[in-house]
Amino acid sequence: MQGLAIRLARGINKTLHREGTVFADRYFERVLRSPKQVSHCLRYVLNNERRHAFQRRGERCDAGWIDPFSSGRFFDGWRGAKIKAPPEGEDRPVAPAGTWLLAEGWRRHGLIPVDAVPGARRNRRH
Repeated sequence: MQGLAIRLARGINKTLHREGTVFADRYFERVLRSPKQVSHCLRYVLNNERRHAFQRRGERCDAGWIDPFSSGRFFDGWRGAKIKAPPEGEDRPVAPAGTWLLAEGWRRHGLIPVDAVPGARRNRRH
């Protein structure tokens, strides 16, 4: 990932005729070993835009809104979401879960609330 970020930064800098840092964050890896860790990670990844909207503007996304740039509409673990099934034959943007933790284990901590804002105090009870 770091190599990809470097290559992208060089290309962006060249195109924009500039120098310097492009990406503030560096690649971070953490091996998820428990159902709770995977549940929290799914909440963060799938509802990330809700968190950023709240941090930037103190706003909340519409109830039931799912980020169209995420794989959320293909996710079958939402609580409180009414999602139309993707058209038959449409390619999924992600591979099916290949481990017990990602396929089933995380569900021990409940389905992911569609309106949860990752990191917000009201969501920490799960």
